[in-house]
Amino acid sequence: MPKISPALLSVLRCPVTGSTLVQEGDELVSTSAGASGEKLRYAIEDGIPLLLPPELLPAANAAGSDQHDSPAHPAPAESA
Repeated sequence: MPKISPALLSVLRCPVTGSTLVQEGDELVSTSAGASGEKLRYAIEDGIPLLLPPELLPAANAAGSDQHDSPAHPAPAESA
């Protein structure tokens, strides 16, 4: 279980509630409850917190790897 550094935890916030996060095992947990009344939990994969709101997780998991990290479109060249 990779430990998230205290410096990183001090700046991370829950994307839903805006509350601070604490590490519990392989997850980060919001310190405030969401609309459902439960604290939100975010997985840590390969040392990287996955801070997606729960409703976006299925879409992110379904997206092919070609839809992630795509190169930015270059800006049009300026004419002289």
